[in-house]
Amino acid sequence: MEDVRISRFDQIVEMGKEGQKALNEYWWEFSLYTSFEYWLMVLFLVVPLVFLLFKINKNKLFQILFYGYSIHMSFGYHDLYGRNMGYWNYPFPVIPVLPGISLDSSLIPIIFMFVYQSTLNSNKKYYLYATVTSVILSFVFKPMLVGLGLFKMYGSINYFHLFLSYVSVFIFAKVVTDFFLWIKKRYSSNK
Repeated sequence: MEDVRISRFDQIVEMGKEGQKALNEYWWEFSLYTSFEYWLMVLFLVVPLVFLLFKINKNKLFQILFYGYSIHMSFGYHDLYGRNMGYWNYPFPVIPVLPGISLDSSLIPIIFMFVYQSTLNSNKKYYLYATVTSVILSFVFKPMLVGLGLFKMYGSINYFHLFLSYVSVFIFAKVVTDFFLWIKKRYSSNK
């Protein structure tokens, strides 16, 4: 029984390797790196990072970056789940083995970082602004990506599902950041 189970698992791993090999070949065969869509995805990766470098609040640097890291990690897991389940994928990845890197590691986290930053020292409501941002990303930005052929959804997945994903991610990132800020305050005030 044990040998059959391990053998089956090894077959599944091999199928995953073959799938990634096919994606890599697709990337080279169609010279995706020469297309307009590819360079647009590169811009989605690089421009937000440069903008962040100049516009992030340096006084709250680590707090905002920790929040952004929480967003990035959570989106990374959501995206990996969606791609593995065949719900969506990116036809023009910057790097074939990391198809969602432009959006998951740069553009979306940085957008939410600026929402978070803008609500830190003001009377602005974080959850309201983050929800409005999620609506725009889900029902305006993602349909634009679909129209440009940069994002594909499969099966019964729709934009409302993407909206729920954004909401769960920004709530998670805020709760985790607040938790660590509470720990920092609690233990730094005892000294």
